[in-house]
Amino acid sequence: MADIIPLASVGVAGPAEPPPRPRRPEWLKARAPAGANYADVHRLMREQGLHTVCEEARCPNLGECWNHRTATFLLLGDTCTRGCRYCAIGKGKPQPIDEAEPGRIADAVAHLRLRFAVLTSVNRDDVPDGGAHIFARTIDLIRARVPDCKIEVLIPDFDGNWDALQLVLDARPDVLNHNIETVPRLFRRFRPRARFAQSLELLARARAFDPQLVTKSGMMVGAGETNAEVIEVLDALRGVDVNVATIGQYLAPDASYWPVDRYVTPAEFAQFREEGLRRGFRHVESGPLVRSSYHAHLHVGAQQHEGSGRGAEG
Repeated sequence: MADIIPLASVGVAGPAEPPPRPRRPEWLKARAPAGANYADVHRLMREQGLHTVCEEARCPNLGECWNHRTATFLLLGDTCTRGCRYCAIGKGKPQPIDEAEPGRIADAVAHLRLRFAVLTSVNRDDVPDGGAHIFARTIDLIRARVPDCKIEVLIPDFDGNWDALQLVLDARPDVLNHNIETVPRLFRRFRPRARFAQSLELLARARAFDPQLVTKSGMMVGAGETNAEVIEVLDALRGVDVNVATIGQYLAPDASYWPVDRYVTPAEFAQFREEGLRRGFRHVESGPLVRSSYHAHLHVGAQQHEGSGRGAEG
């Protein structure tokens, strides 16, 4: 294995005065959203009463993706029942699930003439199946409206409810994505209501259900982990035969969230990609502005090219 670029260890006891936050480097600057396609997507989302994770999670790639007429639809409302310390999505008591939402999303996919759609959601621990039936219904309606559209689902852990997971798998998405987010040492503080082992089990169950299904997971770096720990997570994901990995820079929404420990360099991201490919991932998207749905259609295109038997170009 190639030498891993070291990361200075973080002491337990901090100084009396907190150290200054690192300045955001040039490579993390994204263009402000603009353009005719951006305006059209924005209008459609408002007219249909839909939410996107692009907006709710303040994704830096929003302008680029919307100008390519792609968006990641956020199912089950815009309020999450969990309090993860890295996520900008609103938290609290959500509204009742909107059972008509899948139809509006299918209409939006048809309007945008998408060949690849990504569906994700907030956590809905307030309902027995975590909202899994909405994922399944949305997949079914998109298939009916736009038969050639490939579908990726980026799902929560459903609080370990494997019957809920099965609802989604039975709807036959083209890609099953569940983000691991961070390393085991930071996991319970970063994601208090989740468990690293449970996320791995979800991905393992998806693989056992369909050996040809494209499985995918992603993580954020720069939150206090070491580069060696990132490689260990890649090993763990390959241990459950995940095909695609995404690695991007953690960016705190504001000062009240988990702090940014460092800005990972483009050279380090390139090294993560090399290490992932060496371990057998068929595709690794690794870069400062990478998010789990960034260039998602290309991830599946790489799968098809490399012989997985599932996928399409976007």
